[in-house]
Amino acid sequence: MQYQTIQSTVAGFLEALEPQIAGRMEVPEDARISNGNVAVCLIDPSGGIHGKCYGTDPVRQRQSFQIAWRKASQVWLTGTETGEYERMVFTGQVPENANGIDNPDLIGWVGGQPVTLNNGQSYSIGFSGFRGTTDKQIVLDTFRQLNLLNT
Repeated sequence: MQYQTIQSTVAGFLEALEPQIAGRMEVPEDARISNGNVAVCLIDPSGGIHGKCYGTDPVRQRQSFQIAWRKASQVWLTGTETGEYERMVFTGQVPENANGIDNPDLIGWVGGQPVTLNNGQSYSIGFSGFRGTTDKQIVLDTFRQLNLLNT
């Protein structure tokens, strides 16, 4: 039963994300980065990987998904937002390979984050294709729109 709940949560999120992306394309600073070719990757509580590419350029979508996956998988391993984890490594608060991520694979861009929903399910999520702050915010806004996130 939980699997169906995860599947329906992810399907609803991916569907609700599409109009959010269209809205962000109206912001020139975001539209310039990938021309709407963005991607999201979610790792669910059971370790299942879900994702979707949006846009019309498969090459750019692939590049965005690679980054989204790296963001999500880093969050999955560390439990910490991507930009924050990089800061912790480079200030010596966390040893470089403490969570199995070597420096060349460390991703410091904003846009990878842990998200715990109202029902207690935790997801590691990476979004790529807009400015980092937008990558982060679009995920939170979509979950809030679905009434799945209180904060």
